[in-house]
Amino acid sequence: MRWEGVGREAPGVISHRVVGDGPAVLLVHAGVCDARMWERQIEDLRVDHRVITVDLRGYGETPLEGGAKYADAADVLEVLDELGVSVTKAVGSSYGAYVVLQAASRAPERFERLVLMSPPADNVVPTDDFRAFAAEENALLEAGDVDGATELNVRTSVGPEADDAARELVRVMQRHAFEVQLAAGEVDADEWEVGGITAPIRLFTGAHELKFFGACAEYLTELLPNVEHTELAWAGHLPSLERPEEMTALIRASL
Repeated sequence: MRWEGVGREAPGVISHRVVGDGPAVLLVHAGVCDARMWERQIEDLRVDHRVITVDLRGYGETPLEGGAKYADAADVLEVLDELGVSVTKAVGSSYGAYVVLQAASRAPERFERLVLMSPPADNVVPTDDFRAFAAEENALLEAGDVDGATELNVRTSVGPEADDAARELVRVMQRHAFEVQLAAGEVDADEWEVGGITAPIRLFTGAHELKFFGACAEYLTELLPNVEHTELAWAGHLPSLERPEEMTALIRASL
């Protein structure tokens, strides 16, 4: 694979990778994963796109400093600046889709088309199943049971169609993120209001994920113009890992 420069040469650098040639497409990972979740999509899209992946702070190869003040969307926009990318298409999964929405809200002229999988949304009341999940995760982490919290996230996020390799990859990525983020302690992660997006949005949710994400999809469909929402009957929270070939085809068609 062809690699390009890795962000700023400074603490808190955002690790990123660029492969292929053609129109730019940015891939932003889920909050239980890192950029490794996109390997199958990268191999397909690199044939005719310049594919950009990032590890957000505290994920994959990007560190997280205790006391850091930052905004993930600002980091993503800075990576695009460093690469000289003025306009891009973007694909985001879960929290990564939320980051894409924030970046496209701040700089709508820079995003040509968005493909989003189960983004959370502000102003949506958490559903009972989401509250129960969050309470259990917090209890496990407060007890120092990182393994238990990791397994909870694997069970909750990975749908029934995923194979053992996908489950193990999520397990590895999530545990690493917990370890890095817990070691960093308190940080100040800023969030921006979502709105003003002009790009067409293709939004996917899964029938086997927490009901909260379906409620978020309904809210975003009403909030933003030009949103096409599809619920995938077979999918959990991470469809690009659960049925990678099928989801890659849907992503490509949506781009």
